[in-house]
Amino acid sequence: MKLKGILPFSKQLIDLSAAAGDIVVDATCGNGNDTLYLAEKVSENGHVYAFDIQDAAIQNAKEKTKDYSNITFIQDGHEHVSNYVTDTISCAIFNLGYLPKGDKSITTLPATTVEAINALFKLLKPGGMIILVIYPGHAEGQIEKEEVLKFLYEFDQELAHIIQYGFINQKNNPPFICAIEKR
Repeated sequence: MKLKGILPFSKQLIDLSAAAGDIVVDATCGNGNDTLYLAEKVSENGHVYAFDIQDAAIQNAKEKTKDYSNITFIQDGHEHVSNYVTDTISCAIFNLGYLPKGDKSITTLPATTVEAINALFKLLKPGGMIILVIYPGHAEGQIEKEEVLKFLYEFDQELAHIIQYGFINQKNNPPFICAIEKR
């Protein structure tokens, strides 16, 4: 067996929780990599809701997914997900931090991330999963990591299984994954 890198492992988790026809959420669409993967996974019978606060991110993701009609792009904070999504979802993914190759002063925030996790968990079907790719390699990311982990450690174990996956011998505070599987 070969250990998967962080991003391939996040896709493996998507594969475990999302299927054709499902409704899913990309809570931080960024440059559109996860949005594209989700759109392919749920097929034309499923739907992807893709959130980002930055117009540049929405435009990048739209360009990457231009061949797909099963995506709704929403330029708003992920903490407002319940204003747009009311259906049961099978999967949601976050890539926390800042937009790669974008303005590094615009980052996800611990309070809104936790608020979004709570809102998405209410929409999540049993066996569904919320995937968090956490990037603590910058000051804001370190703060967000601490707050999100505190929240996850206190999450009721009767409601969800939560894992943490990452490489502990890498330098510079490497990214890692936390995944919440609803019971």
